[in-house]
Amino acid sequence: MSGPYVIRGSVTLPESELQWRFSRSSGPGGQHVNTSDSQVELRFDLAATEALPPVWKERALQRLAGRISGGVLSVRASEHRSQWRNREAAAVRLATLLAEATAPPPRPRKPTRIPRGINERRLREKKQRADTKRGRSGRDWH
Repeated sequence: MSGPYVIRGSVTLPESELQWRFSRSSGPGGQHVNTSDSQVELRFDLAATEALPPVWKERALQRLAGRISGGVLSVRASEHRSQWRNREAAAVRLATLLAEATAPPPRPRKPTRIPRGINERRLREKKQRADTKRGRSGRDWH
């Protein structure tokens, strides 16, 4: 592995809590594909981890509820022919997923009022346009 995977700030994915599983990957690879276990499945027990602050953990469990099975978050990578590159891809994907899931919620939008002058100008232009169109009708042409 290329070192600790930073989630955000000083929080990293602990190597001891990552569970790796390897299997044969589908796709191109020639004769090599039948003998190498290049597909990687990375599992991280989100419910039992102590690596994340409690607030982040709660947020992640809530936001990733559809992807979690039994408190465990699972990520798969099989796009590369090399197991090593698939391991890197899976770890980066997991760190990115956790970073997005633990991010603080966006600030609530502060509603703004439309200035009175803008609204009055809009209504004035609207009335002008209506008058222009009304002037085109052929009622007065006999």
